Amino acid sequence: MVGITKHDIFQNSVNYGLFTGGLGIHNGIERLGATAVPAGTGNTLRQLEMMIDFGVTAIHCTPSYALYLAETAVENDLVDKLKLKTGCLGAEAWSDNMRKNIEEMLNIKAYDSYGLSEMFGPGIAFECPEQNGMHIWDDHFFVEVLDKNGEQVSEGEKGELVLTSLTKEGLISIRYRTGDMTRLLESECECGRHSTRISRLIGRADDMITVRGINVYPTQIQDVISKIPEVTNQFQIVLTRNSKKLDEMTVQVEIEKDAFTDDLLKLERIQKNVVAQLMNVLNVRTNVELLEFGSIERTGGKSKRIIDKREAI
Repeated sequence: MVGITKHDIFQNSVNYGLFTGGLGIHNGIERLGATAVPAGTGNTLRQLEMMIDFGVTAIHCTPSYALYLAETAVENDLVDKLKLKTGCLGAEAWSDNMRKNIEEMLNIKAYDSYGLSEMFGPGIAFECPEQNGMHIWDDHFFVEVLDKNGEQVSEGEKGELVLTSLTKEGLISIRYRTGDMTRLLESECECGRHSTRISRLIGRADDMITVRGINVYPTQIQDVISKIPEVTNQFQIVLTRNSKKLDEMTVQVEIEKDAFTDDLLKLERIQKNVVAQLMNVLNVRTNVELLEFGSIERTGGKSKRIIDKREAI
């Protein structure tokens, strides 16, 4: 769907254990006739060395790991040595601005994908070259996007993705609530396909946090900080309660290397800008803590975005 052929060399940088994205994508690549590089996760410099040595043209990993690969490649002056053209990314929600950053840093086209182990694993939905929503394989799944009352939402409205398997064997899933929030797109895609389309994931229903009555998704925060040049795309949300038992949300973000300074006034201006931009989008006051570049752990899997300490208080 995104132009990968038997001539591609495809690096699969996800876990090959019980995570279905490993063997699921690997088997699909081999069936396509392309060369599969089973890199697995971790050892980022080694991952980049393999990409250079094997002439890798496409990669499958999480968006957060793709960003870390990009940062490491830039830091070690390896980008120009890569032959990478395509990124197939999934397993977590990511914003359009994060996509833009990954594409610009690695000089690739990055496509979103969707799958879950309870169905078939990878391959339930994928973006086409238009990058305008993910196409569901309608011959295998019946798709609904429902509100909290179980009613179908209108086109463009946010709801929970609910799937019914049509061809799955062994364990049939009927109206399975995925917990993933998306929007139903009914307008025809310019690629010419007529299959059901959903928007890229907004987040998970259980990822949504409520702070002083306001619903907040991590993807909203990611979208804000990705537009601020002085900070990286890495962040964490720390939830606590103050002495009055009111919720407090602190967003920890990393300062870009070239923006780090001993000038406290400059750091304060950056901090106030992040606070203001978050307030404009979230409509709730947040605390912002600036961290040194590299302070937030990078992993080959899904990033841990929320640290909820409210129950411990």
